Amino acid sequence: MLRFDPFSDFDDLAQGLLAAGRQTGSARSPRFMPMDLYQVDDHYVLTADLPGADPGSIEVNVENGVLTLTGRRTTMSDAGVRWLTSERFSGVYRRQLTLGESIDTAGIAARYDNGVLTVTIPIAERAKPRQIVVEHGADESPCEQLAVEPGGVTGEPGRAVVE
Repeated sequence: MLRFDPFSDFDDLAQGLLAAGRQTGSARSPRFMPMDLYQVDDHYVLTADLPGADPGSIEVNVENGVLTLTGRRTTMSDAGVRWLTSERFSGVYRRQLTLGESIDTAGIAARYDNGVLTVTIPIAERAKPRQIVVEHGADESPCEQLAVEPGGVTGEPGRAVVE
């Protein structure tokens, strides 16, 4: 269900190099937002940590079977500030997951509360296990039994002769 982004390491490296001139102390940037994913009954629950993210910046999108989570954490203005250390991440959080065919994408719901994004991902009806009812024909009369005797086959009910 997870999707690997081969360019995310390069993005992190470039961000670190660009930010190095503006900051003193140590810079720390997460590679991705930490998350948990588990199944409860007929749906999955994804919880992702987005500490300090601006609530209005959080987006959850589904396109071509890919669920994308984004959020932004901004820092205060640098005007009149002499940074002694700046370790908290600021910038864009982003995480992508590839969804399988068994997901009801129209029913996905999300909520952001106390720095945690919770996404409920329902399993499509067509993917849920179900019991198949075996129907029986209306005419349940027993088959005619034929007696088999050496010497041929006849079409008489209750008697067949094998030659």
